[in-house]
Amino acid sequence: MSNRMWGGRFESGPAEIMEEINASIDFDKRLATQDIRGSLAHAAMLGKTGILSQEDVAAIEGGLKTIAAEIEAGTFTFSRALEDIHMNIESRLRDLIGPAAGRLHTARSRNDQVATDMRLWVRDTVDALDAQIADLQEALATKAAEFAAAVMPGFTHLQSAQPVTFGHHCLAYVEMLARDRGRLRDARARLNECPLGAAALAGTSFPIDRHMTAQALGFDRPTANSLDSVSDRDFALETLSAAAICAMHLSRLAEEITLWMTPQFAFIKLSDKFTTGSSIMPQKRNPDAAELVRGKAGRVLGALQGLLVVMKGLPLTYSKDMQEDKEGVFDALQTLSLCLAAMAGMIRDLEPDTKAMKKWAGAGFSTATDLADWLVRVLALPFRDAHHVTGRLVGLAASKGVGLEKLTLSEMQEVEPRITQEIFGVLGVEKSVRSRVSHGGTAPANVKREARRWLARLAKEAEKRRG
Repeated sequence: MSNRMWGGRFESGPAEIMEEINASIDFDKRLATQDIRGSLAHAAMLGKTGILSQEDVAAIEGGLKTIAAEIEAGTFTFSRALEDIHMNIESRLRDLIGPAAGRLHTARSRNDQVATDMRLWVRDTVDALDAQIADLQEALATKAAEFAAAVMPGFTHLQSAQPVTFGHHCLAYVEMLARDRGRLRDARARLNECPLGAAALAGTSFPIDRHMTAQALGFDRPTANSLDSVSDRDFALETLSAAAICAMHLSRLAEEITLWMTPQFAFIKLSDKFTTGSSIMPQKRNPDAAELVRGKAGRVLGALQGLLVVMKGLPLTYSKDMQEDKEGVFDALQTLSLCLAAMAGMIRDLEPDTKAMKKWAGAGFSTATDLADWLVRVLALPFRDAHHVTGRLVGLAASKGVGLEKLTLSEMQEVEPRITQEIFGVLGVEKSVRSRVSHGGTAPANVKREARRWLARLAKEAEKRRG
């Protein structure tokens, strides 16, 4: 096939291998909706400015709407010989309305066209991801409210550190996810400029109205520099960066779910909905959904690294290398969406074993800090001295194979004579968590209040999205 769509200079078609490496329709057909939206806005602007006749504009609009319906119905034929989504749509438009189809490309290039399509697709996807992250936050905050007082061990270095509550642990991820949403929203705000009308790289001599097309497509403004307009992929990189951090957060939560499901922890249970069995070991219940979320984070992180490498050596403006932006972006954001849905399902499904968590909450002398704080607060010891006294008491308890609360008062007084019976009031794990009333602390009252605040905020946001 000759290059009839764009190749007056070319007398023959591309080599088979050239077609294979050059064609992008297999993946950029997912931009069809955005491409048609951009073309409709461009056609309306060309008509309003008098560059195209109203007759041509009407024909173009009718043809594009027919194509949109064909794609929606699954009857549209995508051709690899036509390279990309832009040429596939333009070729079909020519079949439908004749020569007027060729006038649609007046005052634009595939360079600004694809940049606009990608921004529209990323923007649409960011909005969908924001709603999904909010749904996961709601699941976590609901769990936090339900288990605000359920004591569990808190860890540093994966060693027992201090007692916390399961609700507090859930809210930690609500906060992480809030930052993820903030980063995605920041990326969305910066990408919301319209490249359409920058043409190939230098702008156009036609009297176009770029503000009109930007407004029609929901952008805040047109991009300011035509060179930057067609060569910029920062919007994709920034979105991938935010997605990678979010995927990392999901991976951390997935790792904890995987640990908590082991018999050695036994902190939670997941139903058959989110677990699988073994082909050889009938007793197994594997947290495969969590493991896959943990593993798929690598795909999202890899997509970010891949696009950074593509862009790092490119001179201005457009180079065909930039076609490599799409598959990574599509895959990474689709993967993140899948992981968010799976994680929200797991959080709603899991049931904490509060007895098991409480049993281990006091392990490893986790109330030692409470003892040290009591020495400072009641006996007015400098904290470093209190730390030393507490360390000696921990050593004494360890040598006897008992917890701190099992030491006798006389044994404690051998280390620090001023210790009184009152010390035993701070050594229980439930008393420990209740005492952590500082802002952001794990006290159940704090957790209930924060969970209610988040649930109210998320409900308000959801109502705003619906309205």
